Amino acid sequence: MFNKGEIIHHTRDALGSILVIDYRKHRVLTFNSVFEQSKIDRRQPHVPVHEYNRAMLLPAALANPCHVTILGLGGGVMASAVHHLYPECRIHAVELRQAVLETAREFFDLPDSERLTVTIADARQALEAMPQASTDMVLADLYNADRMSPAQAQRHFVDECARVLASEGWLVLNYHRTPDVEGPYFRRLRKHFAVLLMFRSKSNNTVIYASKQHFQSVHPKDPVLAELETRLPIDWRRLMTKVTRLE
Repeated sequence: MFNKGEIIHHTRDALGSILVIDYRKHRVLTFNSVFEQSKIDRRQPHVPVHEYNRAMLLPAALANPCHVTILGLGGGVMASAVHHLYPECRIHAVELRQAVLETAREFFDLPDSERLTVTIADARQALEAMPQASTDMVLADLYNADRMSPAQAQRHFVDECARVLASEGWLVLNYHRTPDVEGPYFRRLRKHFAVLLMFRSKSNNTVIYASKQHFQSVHPKDPVLAELETRLPIDWRRLMTKVTRLE
């Protein structure tokens, strides 16, 4: 699928290739596979292109976090969007590969900001090192070249995310497929979180939302979504219509 683009950067580290490919208006990060790890519109790199990335931002209609943790930096799409959307928010991103961070800085306009800190580490170890109730939102997007990291599917991962989240915190997971909603993973989520929601993207990714607090649902015509659209144009209203609440 990348044969129509121009490879503008290629490097390797111990975990394999990292490529940056330009198309007419988009730029893509890939780990030398058929999957796009990150994608930006070069004219406005802070606006996510992939629908699942956009959907991961929907809790902004219900929360105003002071601190956001991003697990899996990639090209920095989520970090750039959060940095733009929340002007006062501090962001801590965790990325396994130093070469990915360097690529995000050089080719994807990752913000050079005192509000953004990036740690090079395994996400599981980084989570375990975080203090209890130290972040308001965790955005987890842990993928290797062709599949989701097994760490993200472990119940211990859910436990650690719940531990580091504040009392009104949100966990947002980009899942490669929908787990069994009656299975052990969702039972673990229900143990820690008051409300669970899901979003199925065009690419068949499932975004799972877990809130520690009950809240009043946002109607797709709520003015808050129109206001958010002026700050970050990602079609908030349409996205919200695709969110389902799990009982």
